[in-house]
Amino acid sequence: MPRQAARRQHSRRNAARAVAAGAVTAALGLAPLAHAAAPAPPAAPTAAGVSAAHDAAASSATLGTLSRFFARDGAVAAAKAQPRIEGATVPVYTLSPEFVAGKDGAPVATLDFLASKAVSADGQKASVWTARTGGDWKVVNIATGDDETRYAAEGQQKLGGGTVFREPQIDAWYVQRGDRVLPLDDDAVRAVGAQGTTLDAYRARVHKAYGDKLPGSAYAKKGQAGGYGQESGGAAEQQAAPAPQGGSGPLSTTSAAAAGGTALLLGAGAVVARRRLRRR
Repeated sequence: MPRQAARRQHSRRNAARAVAAGAVTAALGLAPLAHAAAPAPPAAPTAAGVSAAHDAAASSATLGTLSRFFARDGAVAAAKAQPRIEGATVPVYTLSPEFVAGKDGAPVATLDFLASKAVSADGQKASVWTARTGGDWKVVNIATGDDETRYAAEGQQKLGGGTVFREPQIDAWYVQRGDRVLPLDDDAVRAVGAQGTTLDAYRARVHKAYGDKLPGSAYAKKGQAGGYGQESGGAAEQQAAPAPQGGSGPLSTTSAAAAGGTALLLGAGAVVARRRLRRR
């Protein structure tokens, strides 16, 4: 075959492939992603805000609630729980809908709340969430375990100065800096591999997975999982629990979903429920 004819045939094949790929994208309802600009760093809490959040977590009212929380299964008497706040209060970031949508310059994650690690006399651990409500930092939730502070520390060991964030839909934790996204738990390893991935590849993955479930989408308007949010991980075990005096209301739907498996929503009608045990 003459060289010029072969080139024309090759061009036609490439055009056909492009049309087919566009048809698949259209069928999925997703816009193709171009190479997006480097993301801006997520907004960080001020030093004063972190200090105020830590003080709220360590307040006598919160410690009293923690005593009852640690005693809920009879593992330790509330009077002997002697809870304490240990280590630094850390920001908790959650995968950003704008990043999922492919918006140029959008940060990979946005600030959701601050977390402090609580420890009881018998070694139990809990995460105390604080959020800015009504101009003040208040405790809004207590969850079993220390995922938030533990992954924050592990992420800084892997990529110092990076953003540690959570992809709530699969309960996966990552750290991102520059063009690298590295996994911090087994769910993240299953998603991006043990060696991690590039930021563009990660953006393409989450866009494909959640791009048609963002706020305002048909999926969201149908009320399915609140649109862009956590998919159900099974029924949570619940029991009544008192709230500390002056406690605020629960987190927003987005925040509660982002943290996965709420343990204690503080405020009126407070509820205890363990983190979900089954990962999707």
